Amino acid sequence: MGRRDPEEGHLPAPVKPPDGGWGWIVLLGCFVITGFSYAFPKAVSVYFKELMKDFHVGYSDTAWISSIMLAMLYGTGPVCSIMVNQFGCRPVMLIGGLLASSGMILASFTTNIIELYLTAGVLTGLGMALNFQPSLIMLGTYFDKRRPLANGLAAAGSPVFLSSLSPLGQVLLEKFGWRGGFLIMGGLLLNCCTCGAVMRPLDTGMKRMTEKTRDKYEAKEMLPIGGKSEEGISTTDGTMKAKKAKKKPRKGKKLLDFSIFSNRGFIIYTISKFILVLGLFVPPILLVNYAKDTGVPDTEAAFLLSIIGFIDIFARPACGMVAGLKWVRPHVAYLFSFSMLFNGLTDICSARASNYTGLVIFCVFFGISYGMVGALQFEVLMAIVGSQKFSSAIGLVLLIEAFAVLIGPPSAGRLVDALKNYEVIFYLAGSEVVLSALFLAMATYCCLNQGKKKEGSPEKNPPTGGGSDTEEAESDVQEAEEHSSDNHQPAHSTDNTVVAASEEANHVAEEQGREGGGCPAGDGEVLARDGCDADQTVERDSF
Repeated sequence: MGRRDPEEGHLPAPVKPPDGGWGWIVLLGCFVITGFSYAFPKAVSVYFKELMKDFHVGYSDTAWISSIMLAMLYGTGPVCSIMVNQFGCRPVMLIGGLLASSGMILASFTTNIIELYLTAGVLTGLGMALNFQPSLIMLGTYFDKRRPLANGLAAAGSPVFLSSLSPLGQVLLEKFGWRGGFLIMGGLLLNCCTCGAVMRPLDTGMKRMTEKTRDKYEAKEMLPIGGKSEEGISTTDGTMKAKKAKKKPRKGKKLLDFSIFSNRGFIIYTISKFILVLGLFVPPILLVNYAKDTGVPDTEAAFLLSIIGFIDIFARPACGMVAGLKWVRPHVAYLFSFSMLFNGLTDICSARASNYTGLVIFCVFFGISYGMVGALQFEVLMAIVGSQKFSSAIGLVLLIEAFAVLIGPPSAGRLVDALKNYEVIFYLAGSEVVLSALFLAMATYCCLNQGKKKEGSPEKNPPTGGGSDTEEAESDVQEAEEHSSDNHQPAHSTDNTVVAASEEANHVAEEQGREGGGCPAGDGEVLARDGCDADQTVERDSF
């Protein structure tokens, strides 16, 4: 046994996120997908006036187009999770890009508002949902150490596309009408297919080839050089195939993993996110009308949203860089709580703003805090559940958020109609955001303290949330143990066969030695090359 396989004795290395390389292309695709998913429902509002004239409907009727898009984006989260777990990210994104594009193209040929709901609302919204969620999953697959920065850069796509698609939609409306604008917008959404095409999974083929080669080489090394070696190898191959056939059903991936609800960190995150969404989107929706009621001209009131978008573009990547620092990343949940607290206090303090200068100051601070929340929300979720369960976690979280989206802004609008007072709405929205921040910080602190007390018991799970990738490390260890059992158990079984055959041959040699006092030939030469002493043979076998 003079040769030694370089991989012998080592477990196959699990596929680790490259934190670069092709991951930057994946990040670019995620940037585009995030921009389309969040900005497109708002950019479509440019066409609402023309739709009202052609279909003789009111503003609330046309506003349902954007509402249906957002409802599909959030509400179809579990469906997206099931499809990703079943087919993978790339096929789902390609189908989503085709659906989103076909929805807008078909919408350009509609003749009534109901057809618009089904095409631009349902089809396009479903297509964007099938792109948005898998892109975040792939981003978490390609990045680990730089994941906070990657999430911040990808989240910056929302304000960038919002500041681009709205003016573009206005130009298309003036030159081609709303039908031509919808047709061209549908063509632009085909870029989602391009983004889906670059989302290639991390290559695991080399790892499988290494395992197969090592297993065969170990079987040859463990078997003696004789006529029964081929039989032993075939027996080993049969054992390995039978074992793999037994393990395949056990390794089947769940379509939707509900076990994440046993994770206290996930429960805390979900509750705080539901409370957050109730008030997070209210101020930017009501800001323009609030400014007009205070006497601000229409053009200057509309410019306030541009200020928020411009600040948001720089706030998200900057917050991602801060979250990636070594001394900040283990406490990223508290940074997320701070960003929500900052946003809620901004709403409360700006409720009594009575002039344009005060509203501009509010927009600056709101843009910073809103960008921080957008950059950290999915990073915190990835840190809590890990990349293995993120596909199921994000689908369930988006579904729960969908209910908050349908409750928060419409309820705020009804309160404005009833009270004719925007100050109360800003106070209420800010209080909800502050409550979510305090709940997340306090619950996380208590959860971490309980986890530290249980750290001494090795059988219990470690505390969740806030770490870089604790869950991923545990899953990697489990995967390594499974590979170890796969690779070594067939070798052990072969080794046992060889030992049994050796003991039988040694027994025959001992009998022959007692009767004839000579050395056995044939197999005895293989088992005892240095002599015919049975004791030496037994000692080597026992060693």
